[in-house]
Amino acid sequence: MNSHDFLKTNEREIVALETLLTSIPAIAPEGGGDGESKKAAALEAWLRDKGFEGGSLGCTIERFEAPDSRVSAGVRPSLVVTIPGTDDSQRIWVMAHMDVVPVGDPKLWNTDPWKVVEKDGRLYGRGVEDNQQGLCSAAFAALYYIKNGLVPAHTVKLLFVADEENGSEYGAIWLIHNTSLFRKSDLVLIPDGGDSEGRTIEIAEKNLLWLRVHVMGKQTHGSRPDSGANACLAASALSLKLNGLEKVFNKHDSLFEPDYSTFQPTKREKNVDSINIIPGEDTFCMDCRILPCYKLDDVLKEVDKCCREVEAEYGVKVEYTTPQKSESPATPVTAPVAQKLAAAIKKVHNIDAEFIGIGGGTVGAELRREGIDAVVWSTLDDQAHQPNEYCVIENLIKDAETLIEFFAN
Repeated sequence: MNSHDFLKTNEREIVALETLLTSIPAIAPEGGGDGESKKAAALEAWLRDKGFEGGSLGCTIERFEAPDSRVSAGVRPSLVVTIPGTDDSQRIWVMAHMDVVPVGDPKLWNTDPWKVVEKDGRLYGRGVEDNQQGLCSAAFAALYYIKNGLVPAHTVKLLFVADEENGSEYGAIWLIHNTSLFRKSDLVLIPDGGDSEGRTIEIAEKNLLWLRVHVMGKQTHGSRPDSGANACLAASALSLKLNGLEKVFNKHDSLFEPDYSTFQPTKREKNVDSINIIPGEDTFCMDCRILPCYKLDDVLKEVDKCCREVEAEYGVKVEYTTPQKSESPATPVTAPVAQKLAAAIKKVHNIDAEFIGIGGGTVGAELRREGIDAVVWSTLDDQAHQPNEYCVIENLIKDAETLIEFFAN
């Protein structure tokens, strides 16, 4: 049976797995949840029942647990399935995450978010696309090899990971620093982003810099600005100066959209309670997405320069912290993982892949920092975190079929 026929024959099984996983909320403590333990247990039972351990291929299932005292289980589990291949020197990983975000306002949902509803070729429910589509497509691509007794060209490892939605501290980052799972020769595919055609392969991310800026002046009456130092005024001037760094770090890179570095003021915290009080303190935040050709240390030198200029002009003191600071190299277009995936997309769907960069952050950056080439790809309608989230069943099948080809070469 060819891969397409196998997947179509198992379509009801695919829907059943989505239904099972959706019925078990796996929300992080940050979102008021209890983590992934129950969902991981259900998934592990399903994998064992379907033959993902032992058998003619000698498959294995491993469980790795990051300690987290905030959840009832005391740990955040991740599962690794291994399908031994002809060549173990260059292993292929598919990394999908088990956790989901909260539903938000339930009034915005047309159906129960924790019960899959199938309609017009779509599955509705929290997590069905983000990231259960990737999880299920990987599982059924591997199942094709297991049920047919086929040995993949390279050892295949499926990683069903915890804690992706809140920074990966108890998921991929913990695994990178506390296990020896990964090798620099590994090829990693993360099916957690893409487009409705399945054309774009993400190989790079902008460097991420968040700033929380605290400006300290001198509070006074609104009628006597001369007797104080207006922290709000100084903060406003500083936010404009920092936004102006877009003209300093002004290179363009067509890999990204927008194709330039951005320095944007975002959140502003409360300062005073009355209109007639000139604030002595003011705090604002910046979200900066910077092309990877620039080093964040160089950016921060310019940030410091802006702060000192505002201090001198407005008679205030400026301090800042960096709630997020992340930079990573790109995966080269010529990297084996990028080329093998592009070839699989072309062969299965006759689509020429397009390599892109993104402004958002993915776990791919963590791997790239370790010298491991990673790509992000999937065929999806970008329903992540939205009410009435849905997954297109045909997209899931297309992705699984692409992965089967990806594993074959």
